[in-house]
Amino acid sequence: MISLKSGDLRTGDVARHVGCSVQQVRNLERDGVLPPATRTAKGYRIYGEAHLRSALAYRALAAGTGPTEAKKIVRAVHRSPLPEVLALLDAAHARLDAERADLRQAKEAARAISGEPIEDVRASDSMNVSELAAALGVRTSTLRHWDAENVVVPDRDPARGTRRYTPAQVRDARIVHQLRKAGHRIAPLRALMPELRRARRTEDVLAALAARDADITARSKALFEGSAALSALLSPRGTAT
Repeated sequence: MISLKSGDLRTGDVARHVGCSVQQVRNLERDGVLPPATRTAKGYRIYGEAHLRSALAYRALAAGTGPTEAKKIVRAVHRSPLPEVLALLDAAHARLDAERADLRQAKEAARAISGEPIEDVRASDSMNVSELAAALGVRTSTLRHWDAENVVVPDRDPARGTRRYTPAQVRDARIVHQLRKAGHRIAPLRALMPELRRARRTEDVLAALAARDADITARSKALFEGSAALSALLSPRGTAT
């Protein structure tokens, strides 16, 4: 069984321990996430403890903050002063904290929005695209994009072809706006909105937000684990800058 103290590891050993392919290990070395490997007389790569810890840290960080940012953080461990490494980690935690704050606001807004009555309304209560954009605080191009993506599709004026949002469509737009603020991408919303229109229940919106909450929690845990893995690489450096 491979130990983190192993000093004579082949590419396949690292790949098996980390749970990735041999090519991915080579790519991580190429990208500077792993320090350069030593080579045998025949040209085979030899890895050690620092390589294995770097790969494990990258795997956890990638789950927490995405592969691009994870590579930047682990590369910084090998190349940059300690304050720069810590600043990158602080920024990653801050982004997750901001997502949590947005999510809390979205939950509160979704509860209120989902409880709004949409029956027994007058046609005059509908809005055109400019009026709805102003009410939501978004650009008209955002509403047109939601229309094109089949997320919130308004009615059309038969005579002029202009967009006209019924009260029910306004409600959908307000929910989409809050879910977008909470970080939901367009593609999942395209699948979610028909369900919300059919059910029209607060529970459906809250379930979508709960899924987002679970995702943030999983990424936060992965970032925590990645930070712990980095500490073993950072500790020999102490507080040097």
